[in-house]
Amino acid sequence: MPSRKTNMPIPVVDLAWEQVLAWRMKRQHLTQRAPRAAMLDVVAALSGVHAQLMSSAELTLWARVDDLGAGDVAEALWQERSLVKTWAMRGTLHLLPAADLPHWVAAQSVRPSRREDAAWLRYYGLSVADLDALFAAILAALGDEPRTREELTDTIAARIGSDMFSEKLRDGFGTLLKPAAFAGRLCFGPDRDRHVTFVAPEHWLPAMEPADPEEAIRRVVRDYLAVYGPATRDDFARWFGLRSAAQAGRLLAALGDEVVTVSVDGTPHVARGADIADLTAAKPMESVRLLPAFDQYVVTAPRSGEAVVPSAHRARVYRPQAWLSPVVLHDGRMVGTWRHERKRETLHVEIAPFAPLARAVQRSAEQEAERLADFLSGGLALRWAR
Repeated sequence: MPSRKTNMPIPVVDLAWEQVLAWRMKRQHLTQRAPRAAMLDVVAALSGVHAQLMSSAELTLWARVDDLGAGDVAEALWQERSLVKTWAMRGTLHLLPAADLPHWVAAQSVRPSRREDAAWLRYYGLSVADLDALFAAILAALGDEPRTREELTDTIAARIGSDMFSEKLRDGFGTLLKPAAFAGRLCFGPDRDRHVTFVAPEHWLPAMEPADPEEAIRRVVRDYLAVYGPATRDDFARWFGLRSAAQAGRLLAALGDEVVTVSVDGTPHVARGADIADLTAAKPMESVRLLPAFDQYVVTAPRSGEAVVPSAHRARVYRPQAWLSPVVLHDGRMVGTWRHERKRETLHVEIAPFAPLARAVQRSAEQEAERLADFLSGGLALRWAR
């Protein structure tokens, strides 16, 4: 029987997951921490830091930045304003370098806007005109003075002359505010008495020039492959929040000669041509890290097969309601989960390995726990779950 023809390019190199994970560890600053002064560079290299939980965002950087101070992230966000907190990929909260916000806004325009999403409009009982009126009211209501959700809601209702948006704005965290954030017209301000606040980036941040959407999305794809590659079109679609794997494939292909096809344990992936030499030379370095909930490494890791996490334990990492557990990482593989709790002056850390660990790996994990206790300014009480 004749073989069927395929348009899949012939891989330029065959890679093993062991090489890919070693390379990713290095690119994500998980084999050697970056200097404290390079914190913003690390955020940029990771294409943002997941910030659904601010404590996890700080620990994502602690795992990658040497001598990070407990207040460094807050200072960058609210005093220096060199970081910005907003909704980005997948509609989730992220910390981004403030200087990069224009290109993220431009890149996100490749996704259909809410104005074009008839099902979303029907679900929230809105027309396109309603959404436009809401958007205009948000823009008019925000400046550089942080406003709580309640203050913003009241101002919008008064400006529009209707209470129709009040309940919708208070129901479901951020759902109707996200379109304004995607367009770069809204971001988070500092919390006030445990209430989140919002500001207008054009007033809160230094003046910035709009970015070209086509070049911006090319940059996003390029930067994604530089730390999370090699990747499939499904990988990129899931990370960026695209509904169509075909669209993700087109965006990857748009890099042209910059990308090549590689085989990772027999499965075709896309990689930057500039990274092939480093990928083929990559070797495990016996690196151990305690990664927090929602860490970027866990978000972007392959979820099928046994490459990163044993299938028998996958549900302990990727949990219901899109919750991602803190994990113990050894040379790119998840070998357990962990948790911590502060009780007075003591940090209680419990590590639960999936299987017995070599003594050297245990000791490295213990050293990471000691480092964490120093970061959070407490004594350490460490327990190994059996």
